[in-house]
Amino acid sequence: MTAALIALPLALAGCGGDDDSSSDSDGPVELSIFWWGGDARAKLTEDALALYTKKHPNVTFKKTWQANQGYFDKLATLTAGNDAPDIFQIDDNFLTEYASRGATLDLTKYRESGKLDVSKFPESLWKYGEVDGKLAGLAFGENTQGLVYNRTKLQAANVPEPTTGMSWEAFISWAEQAGTATKVAGTQDPSADYKAFWVWLRQQGKDLYKGTDLGFTKDDVQKWFELWKGARDRKVTPSADIIHEGNATDITKQLVVTNKALTSWVWVNQMPELAKNTKDSLGVIAYPGDPSAQWARASMYFSVFRGSKHKDVAVDVINFLANDPEAGKLLGTERGLPSNLDTRKSVAEAVTDPNMKLSIQVETDLGTKFGKAPQVPPKGHSTVRSELIKAAESAQYGRATPAAAAEAFFNAAKAAIK
Repeated sequence: MTAALIALPLALAGCGGDDDSSSDSDGPVELSIFWWGGDARAKLTEDALALYTKKHPNVTFKKTWQANQGYFDKLATLTAGNDAPDIFQIDDNFLTEYASRGATLDLTKYRESGKLDVSKFPESLWKYGEVDGKLAGLAFGENTQGLVYNRTKLQAANVPEPTTGMSWEAFISWAEQAGTATKVAGTQDPSADYKAFWVWLRQQGKDLYKGTDLGFTKDDVQKWFELWKGARDRKVTPSADIIHEGNATDITKQLVVTNKALTSWVWVNQMPELAKNTKDSLGVIAYPGDPSAQWARASMYFSVFRGSKHKDVAVDVINFLANDPEAGKLLGTERGLPSNLDTRKSVAEAVTDPNMKLSIQVETDLGTKFGKAPQVPPKGHSTVRSELIKAAESAQYGRATPAAAAEAFFNAAKAAIK
């Protein structure tokens, strides 16, 4: 993928710029669109696109989708060959990568003219699509960090449930008490989880990134690793092998549903998927500490290829998918909570799944406490995430002290984004 992305500037040299007029007319237009996801997402997306064609008979779609595995390899190859789809799905791991190389259309003028309507979006949500002052993608779902816990086991042991706003130290003490009462480790160790580290940093007045540099110091990492070494020493977390299992497995096998820990650190919208894999009742709250450190994160975006021959129509399509009430009901929460708050309300009223209702309610409640969104992660973010896991696990297994693990991660993270 790196090799393909390096070729992007050359490939895009012959593309139309953001100000080029599209070859849109009342004649037939076929737009290509590419996304990742499963069968359910494909069906809902295809239904919403069919609705657009019903309302705009001259516009049809060449639809391509696949699993997440290999998606960005294929997108990079298509983009480098100047054959990218008109519209493509992307997330915050790669948005900066593509925007900084000129692959994404700047949507700012469409937003300013009202052709791309974000008036019903939380401001921090649509702004989380800006890269270097340009709107590189439109958020297609809202998400935030969520601490999921096993309510059934806590109630059976007469242990109070954790609450939003408790400090990290108070949470660890709660997990110690809960673990003793239930004979299950109180919490998964999140020291390898970039989401938890990021929220903790923001509560310290820092951030994961600051422009094109890291927003934290080596000492910050050491304090984070030491916090969780203390928890491990108190047997609040499971063993290193079980922690690794939680780090390495997908959402369906998180420790909170495999009964190896009472809590797991996930995204709020993953609650329903977790619930499918356990007979126990689950609850979800914000991560510990001040909840204003969390933000309305775009779970994913749709971007328009800067070289598209049908820019205006492509923008109209993503505006339709995000704001049309009928399209919103069709798409539901498959990509996260709808960005349009009116659509979100109508979708929430129609939901019957109690776990989905809970995740929507928690996200809505947290929305009143959200702080300003951070910048979209720079290129190299995916490597930073993997290096954090590597360093944290070296401390979890006792192969390195928190200080040595912190130094290793800090140096590797700095190199990754440079």
